[in-house]
Amino acid sequence: MGSEPLGLRESKKQETRQLISDHATRLFIENGFEATTIADIAVAARVAKKTVTNYFARKEDLAFDRQEEFVGGLARIVRDRAEGESALAALRRAFLAGVERHDPVIGFSGEVFARMIADSPTLLARLREMQDQREDALAGLLAAETGAAPDDITPRAAAAQLGGAHRVLFQQILELTLEGHSNERIADTVTGSADRVFGLLAGPLAGYAVKG
Repeated sequence: MGSEPLGLRESKKQETRQLISDHATRLFIENGFEATTIADIAVAARVAKKTVTNYFARKEDLAFDRQEEFVGGLARIVRDRAEGESALAALRRAFLAGVERHDPVIGFSGEVFARMIADSPTLLARLREMQDQREDALAGLLAAETGAAPDDITPRAAAAQLGGAHRVLFQQILELTLEGHSNERIADTVTGSADRVFGLLAGPLAGYAVKG
């Protein structure tokens, strides 16, 4: 008796997490990521410094608050692909759907946010690290899905190519965003780029990891 229901506690935690993230993003944009401290964020959010670090282990996590979705996204798409669909086909289909909805996870972050990333060596390094982790997750999933032997390099090689395609396209979206193009213009350009990039992989990977 007297304790808060689990749902209410979880809701309050999520609200606190979002509050901290929102204030952090504002400060990063106003002052730059490198110049903003955890203490600055705690003051702005009116919470203790330890509260910030309890929710976000590293300062970079405050900028990339959807990193779990980013890192696990390619593996999830391949895992959930349709019967008869290859890993390449599933990832191509999902990427083009993301372009249509201007999904921030594939790079549609807006000029201000993109500038914040581009101006921070720390955030650029973290982005590359997350891209490496994303490829590792995809390689593990492909190995499991294809029943590859532990010493079979094929899943890692395939994940590197598929992940590389997403890296190139993410970078193009970032560059076009920094140039001030609208999301609609970027989507038109990247749709054509995706056709070319994924098309280059169609020969070697068209029949790889076909479900069922």
